[in-house]
Amino acid sequence: MGFLISVRINYRICLAQKDYSQLAKAIVAGVGGKENIDSLIHCITRLRFYLKDESKAQTETIKALDGVINVQKASGQYQVVIGNQVTAVYDAVIAEIGADFADEDETAQVVAKTKRKQNLTPWGHVKEAFSQLIGVITGAMSPIVGILAAGGILKGVLAMLTMPQLGALVSQKSEFYIILSAMGDSVFYFLPMLVGFTAAKKLKGDPVLTAVIGGVLVHPSLVALNGKSLLEIGSLNFPMVNYTYSIFPMILAAWLVARLTKWVKNWLPGYLQIIFTPLIVIAVVAAITLYITGPAIIWLSNGLAFGIQFLLLKSGWLSGLLIGGFYQVLVIFGLHWGILPIIANDVATSGHSYLNAILSTTMVAQGAAVLAVAIKTRKTALKELSFAGAISAFCGVTEPAIYGINLKYKRVFISGLIGSAAGGFVSGLLHGNMFGFAGSWIGFASFLDPKHPADLSNLWIFIAASAVATIVPFIVTYVWGYNDQMQEGQGMAKPQKPGTTKKVTA
Repeated sequence: MGFLISVRINYRICLAQKDYSQLAKAIVAGVGGKENIDSLIHCITRLRFYLKDESKAQTETIKALDGVINVQKASGQYQVVIGNQVTAVYDAVIAEIGADFADEDETAQVVAKTKRKQNLTPWGHVKEAFSQLIGVITGAMSPIVGILAAGGILKGVLAMLTMPQLGALVSQKSEFYIILSAMGDSVFYFLPMLVGFTAAKKLKGDPVLTAVIGGVLVHPSLVALNGKSLLEIGSLNFPMVNYTYSIFPMILAAWLVARLTKWVKNWLPGYLQIIFTPLIVIAVVAAITLYITGPAIIWLSNGLAFGIQFLLLKSGWLSGLLIGGFYQVLVIFGLHWGILPIIANDVATSGHSYLNAILSTTMVAQGAAVLAVAIKTRKTALKELSFAGAISAFCGVTEPAIYGINLKYKRVFISGLIGSAAGGFVSGLLHGNMFGFAGSWIGFASFLDPKHPADLSNLWIFIAASAVATIVPFIVTYVWGYNDQMQEGQGMAKPQKPGTTKKVTA
C-alpha cells in the first residue's frame, strides 16, 4: 500500500537540518493563524488541519513554501502534504500553536459542529456519514500502519530463513525463531487492543478502557474457546470466534465505549465513578461484543473477504488491470485509507490478500515514473526531489512522488497509471498473492508464505509483476511523459471531498 512504510528522506533541505520552526510558523500563518484552527492530526505524509473557515487559508502561499509538497482538501480536512518529515513538522506546528490543538478528540466535535451549521439533504447525510467513516478509519489505522508493515516484513524474513532452498538456516523449533516470530506476530495478535486504543482517541472515548475490551477479546483463555458455544438459548447459539487480527469489531466496540462511558457518568455519583464506570463499561461492552456484534461482524468480514477473493480470482487479469490502473487516484483524494481495513480483513480471515498483491504494483509504477524524471532531467533541484520520491515509492510511500513531481507534470502521473495497470494485469492474471502489508519492492518478503516457506510461486509472480510495473512506466515517462521544456503545473484541481455540502447563510 502507498501508506505502508516510510523512508526518512528530506526532499528540499538536507537531512542534517532539524529545525522546522520557521516552516511551522509559515504554515500556521498560511492556514489563517492559530485562531482559525480547530485541531490538527497527521498521517504518514500529511498535516491534517480541521479549520474553522477554509476560505481564510492561503493555499497557493502554503504550496510555495520550501518543505511543502502540496495542499489537498478531502474528508473535511485541510491537508498539507509534507512527505516523510511530517512528524517533525507536526511537532513544530504543535509547539507553535499549543498542545491543546493536538487532541484528536476535537475532530468529532468539529465535524458535529459543521454538520449542525449545514442544511443537509438526504444524500448529503449519506456523504457526511461516509466522510466521518473515512475519518475514523484514518484516525484508527494510521498510527499502526508502520508497525503492521514492520511485522509483516519480519514474518517474511523468517519465512526466508526457514526456506529449504537456502538450507533452512533457522529451525522453526529454535528459541531464536520463536522470539522473532513473537516480535512479528504480536502486532497482529493484539491488533484489537491497538485498534481499540487509536479508535477511542478518534471517537472521543477512553483509549485505555477500550484497549482493555480488546484485551478481553484476545485473552488466551477465550481464544482457546474458538468455535465453541458461549451460550445457547433455545435454537439460538452464541459462538466464540477468533478476534486476533480483527479490526471491525473493535471500531464498533470503541464507539460503544465512548457512548456508554458518557451515559454512565451522567447518572453515577462522582465518588463511585473511578471504580464502577470501568466495571460497568467493560462488562456491558465486552458482553455485547462477545455475544452479539462480534460474531455478526466477523461473519460479515469473512463473507467480505471470501467475496473479494472470489471476484479477484474469477476476473483475474481484468481486476488487476482496473485496480492497478486506478488505485493511485484514490491516494490523491486521501481515500485509500478506506481500503486498509479491507486488506487487513483479508489477512485476518484467510492469511493472505490477492488485492494487496495488485496494489503493491501501483507503488512500484509511480516510483518508476518519477525515477525516469530523475534520470532524464538536467535540473538539479528536480533531479534530487525525483530521486527521493522514487526511493520513497519503492519503499511503499507514493505521496511524495505523486504530489512532489508526478501530478505537477501530469503525463508522469498518467505514465505511472499505465505502468501500474500493466503490473496489476500480470499480478491478476497469475493470481499473485501476498501474506503481509508492506508492498512495493521493499515488501518482497511479504510474498513468501510463512506456512509454506518452500513455495516460491508468489515471489516469482511478485518479481514478474513488479518488473513490468517498473519497466513500462519508466519507458513511457522517459519517451512521452516528461521533458525539461515542460512547465510545472499546479498539481491537481481542487478535489471534491466526501461529504462536502454548501453552508446555508442567513
